[in-house]
Amino acid sequence: RVLVLGFTFKENCTDVRNTRVIDIINVISDFGSKYTIYDPWASPSEVEKEYGIKTIKNSAEVGNGYDAIILAVSHNEFLSIDLQSLKRNSQSIIYDIKGVLPTGIAQGRL
Repeated sequence: RVLVLGFTFKENCTDVRNTRVIDIINVISDFGSKYTIYDPWASPSEVEKEYGIKTIKNSAEVGNGYDAIILAVSHNEFLSIDLQSLKRNSQSIIYDIKGVLPTGIAQGRL
């Protein structure tokens, strides 16, 4: 299970047009992995209409037990999330695409 944090074109905006996060979702799908996309800024109905995928907007729906967490968009809300509590176990990884998490939190970053 993979948690993708963010779907919008850029941080702290609602625009999903031209988002590159769809490329990440396509790769995850190609591997046959199940994923959850959480974005408090994106409209779930707009994402489903434009891309045919489901997202969640409410943090209460995120749950936990993820094998991988990918910070794809650096929304302010994501900077204070306890990512460790979302991991399935100590083998789960966090990948910070935007390079905004404090050093030592993520196992990989760009």
